[in-house]
Amino acid sequence: MTLYINTSSNEKVVIGLDSERFERVPEDKHAQVVLPFILETLESQDKTIQDISEIEVATGPGSYTGLRVGVSVAQTLGWALKIPVNGILISQGKFIEIEYEGDS
Repeated sequence: MTLYINTSSNEKVVIGLDSERFERVPEDKHAQVVLPFILETLESQDKTIQDISEIEVATGPGSYTGLRVGVSVAQTLGWALKIPVNGILISQGKFIEIEYEGDS
């Protein structure tokens, strides 16, 4: 299963699991929301973190801090699970697009 991560917006976090898209409007900072959101979403889909075979993460355009959070989470999960991590531009992302309104 492919995990897609997009934290480019200050307003929401978007993840995808294969062909399904999930959004969350964080009350806290992205760094406090992304990993718990991924774990909750996996659980709601009767999946585990070990079911992830590849990660695609948004690399821009977007909020610099938000993008760093997403890339850090993706790199950490990829390293821990020994799976490939690919950076993608939002315009290339299948399930993680966010309307970019110049968040900074």
